[in-house]
Amino acid sequence: MKKLKWIIGILVILGLGGFLFGSGTGDWYAIFLFLAGVLLIIYGFKGRSLDTIKNDAAIPPLSREREQNYRDRGLSEHEVEIFRETLNQTRLQIEHLQNNVKKNAKLKAIDLKYDTLRASKALFKEMVNEPLRMHEASQFLYTHLPNMVELTDKYLEINAHEIKSREAYDKMEESIQIIDQVAALISQDYQRFVSDDLDDMDVELSIAKKSLTRDQTKYGQHEAR
Repeated sequence: MKKLKWIIGILVILGLGGFLFGSGTGDWYAIFLFLAGVLLIIYGFKGRSLDTIKNDAAIPPLSREREQNYRDRGLSEHEVEIFRETLNQTRLQIEHLQNNVKKNAKLKAIDLKYDTLRASKALFKEMVNEPLRMHEASQFLYTHLPNMVELTDKYLEINAHEIKSREAYDKMEESIQIIDQVAALISQDYQRFVSDDLDDMDVELSIAKKSLTRDQTKYGQHEAR
C-alpha cells in the first residue's frame, strides 16, 4: 500500500508538471500520465474501502483474559474458534440492524417499543461471558436476528421506490407487522436468557427484606424497653 501511494504521487506530479509546462507531443504524454494518476487514485481509494470492510468483518483479537476464561470453562481451541466466529457474525448483524433502524421512523418506533437493539447488544454481551450457554440463545442467533435484518433490508428497499403501487404499500404494512412481532421475540430471547439471574435477584431481595424486617423488629423491641 505504501508503494502504491508513492507511485500515485509520482505519476500525479509528473502528469501535472508536464500538463502545465509541456508542449507539442509532450502534452499527450503528460495527459496520459495525469489520467493514469487519476485512475490509480480511484483504485487506491477503492482498495482502501475494501480493506475497511474486511477490517470491520474481521474477528477482533482475543485478549489473554478472555482466552483464559474460555480455557477455564473447558472449551477446546476449535470450540473457541467456532464460538468467536458465531459471535462475530452476530456482531455484524446487530450493527447492520442498527444502521437500518436509523434510516426509518417506523423501524425506530418498533425499536423503542421493544428495546430491540439494546436487548440484542445486552444478549451479545451475556453470551461473550457465558460461552457454554450459547445454545440457549440459538433462536436469537440463527432465526430471530437474521430474520430481523433481512426483513428490515427488504422493507427499506421497497420504501426507497419513488413510485409505489397499492401492492407495494400492502407489502410494506405486512412487513412492519412481522418486524414488530420478531422485535418482540428478540426482547423475549434476552429476558429468557437472563431469567435465572432475575430469579436469583428475587431470592436475594426476599432475603434482604426479611433481614431488614427482623432488624427493625429487634430495634423496636429495644426501643420499647
